[in-house]
Amino acid sequence: MRITSPRRTTILFLVCAALAATSACGNQRDDRGEGGKPKSAASDAPLSDRLPADVRSAGVIRVGSDIAYPPVEFKDASGRTVGLDVDIAQALGRQLGVELRFENGTFDTLVTGLRADRYDIIMSAMNDTKDRQNGVDPATGKKVGEGLDFVDYFNAGVSLYGRRQHAGTVKGWKDLCGKTVAVQRGAVAHNLLKTESAGCTRSGRPAIDIEAFDTDAEAQMRVRSNGADFGSSDFPAAAYAVKTSGGGKDLALIGEQTGALPYGIAVAKKDTRLRDALAAALDAIIADGQYGRILAKWGSQDGAVTRAVVNGGA
Repeated sequence: MRITSPRRTTILFLVCAALAATSACGNQRDDRGEGGKPKSAASDAPLSDRLPADVRSAGVIRVGSDIAYPPVEFKDASGRTVGLDVDIAQALGRQLGVELRFENGTFDTLVTGLRADRYDIIMSAMNDTKDRQNGVDPATGKKVGEGLDFVDYFNAGVSLYGRRQHAGTVKGWKDLCGKTVAVQRGAVAHNLLKTESAGCTRSGRPAIDIEAFDTDAEAQMRVRSNGADFGSSDFPAAAYAVKTSGGGKDLALIGEQTGALPYGIAVAKKDTRLRDALAAALDAIIADGQYGRILAKWGSQDGAVTRAVVNGGA
């Protein structure tokens, strides 16, 4: 055990007092921000000055996400939130000097959560569409709230899948009349199925029996348990389910993906500075190669974008 002598303590005190103006001794609070975090964590980030001051001061961007959509965002065996969106978000955070913290919610409540200020942004394999930009319900065509801005970061279409023994009985969407199809509520696939079902009835054929669930995982389980004939989700999620379910023996993709649309980071219309900061950070990670490496890690290179686009969805 080391013991400091009284004389040594006195000398140390005098030295510290003399150097106080340069913060050479003491707790050096001048080098730390709120909560004891080093100020350099934000100031060293190349794009920190692009953020709104309140976000930069908080050090956190709250991300609303339905964390049940592998491989885009999901919980691994240890309970950690992982996936394509998570890795991209972490790379954006390093550019901006803040943490992008994922907070779980069901997909069809995320926009409400953003409007209620529970989240700062949404990053959840959410397609950028004109209806979402304008706050319009696609089923009714009526305006239901303020629209959103999007920073587009990935492209994906919608796919059909089914149990392997049944996959050959249909070739695509036009063959689904009278079939039972499981889907995540509120997703683009859900709206596509409604449109196809209406086409079935107009032509005198039976409607599609659409079973909508809170999460894509629940929809997949319905298909695997023989409760639904087929399922539909974005291509990355459908391909991942086919690859992993039963060691790749349970499910099969059906036909080609359709209706490719960009995934966008959703931001409130008023938060233009936050939106533009995220766009700048995305351009930075595309340019330095991080973005490409992340997509390769998750087998999603086909959905790559070459630059950040704001509100590019149709």
